Amino acid sequence: MSTRVRIADVAAAAGVSTATVSRTLSSPGIVGEETRARVMAAVAATGYRINAAARDLRRQQPRAILVLAPNLANTFFNRIIAAIQDVAGQAGLAVQISDSRAGTDMLETIVQCGRADGIVLLDGALRPEMVRNWKLPVIQLCEWNDDYALPGLQIDNAAAARVAVNHLADLGHTRILHVAGPSENVLSHARRAGFEDAMAARGLSPEIHQGGFTIEAGAAAAHAWANIADRPTAVFTASDECAFGFISECYRLGFKVPRDVSVIGFDDVDFAGHFLPPLTTIHQPRARLGRQAAERLVSALQSDTPLGAGYDQIPPHLVIRSSTSACSASKRRETDR
Repeated sequence: MSTRVRIADVAAAAGVSTATVSRTLSSPGIVGEETRARVMAAVAATGYRINAAARDLRRQQPRAILVLAPNLANTFFNRIIAAIQDVAGQAGLAVQISDSRAGTDMLETIVQCGRADGIVLLDGALRPEMVRNWKLPVIQLCEWNDDYALPGLQIDNAAAARVAVNHLADLGHTRILHVAGPSENVLSHARRAGFEDAMAARGLSPEIHQGGFTIEAGAAAAHAWANIADRPTAVFTASDECAFGFISECYRLGFKVPRDVSVIGFDDVDFAGHFLPPLTTIHQPRARLGRQAAERLVSALQSDTPLGAGYDQIPPHLVIRSSTSACSASKRRETDR
């Protein structure tokens, strides 16, 4: 029978006191970077895990779900996190929210210190070997990485891009530019692939501008679009923020949306319907996504069963507002020349 690894074993492996190990696991920010790295390396090497149930009984604290997301300042996550908190609260669980880009050492400390019993992961760009080594149930949400070998939940991003293209093509647009997201992002790849598939299916030539998800990327794309002699009459951006930047910069350059160019975004963030003009966009059911991911994780924790494998995908939905309109006959003649 294997012997349970104790905190003293971690201390011996790291060459520090048990008090230093305890401080590293409970308050990593007050421990030096070198010491923290040694302790976390020893935790990984020994396979040590805090007895979360015993700790929580001593401290009278609820167990927790850890939400890891990149760039927590992004308002895209607000409805997702609120839904996770609602489900967790009903189950008597706390929610801990951390930036997944906080740095490898700090992230490992947050995950390995035993404060959480399960993880909702909204980042597909972490090192696979690190994620696979986490000894907790993990569900991927919105973003994904096949190398994690973990279950996930997201909308069908490629199908969503096809919906966007078909809406524009049905309005008579034959020149459609896609402002793609970051080249290293899995969402960018899926949305670009869906765009290219839909354009091919409609007998149209895809036009790509490598951009990003940010307002700044959208503004830069507007300048690139304005400098094209024979400008596309419609633009599909990889995110709403990118669309906001594109539309705002178009106005600064003397163009109007949708008079001069129709624009579709992606995400349907809270501000999308209040922008001028209100943005046509792919709706991401963020509250539904957060709730379903949390319910699946809580169910696994309560029943002490594995989460299972595979991805669940929610069909896409296009919200049509005022940033898209029919391609005028004059614009169509110009693009057909």
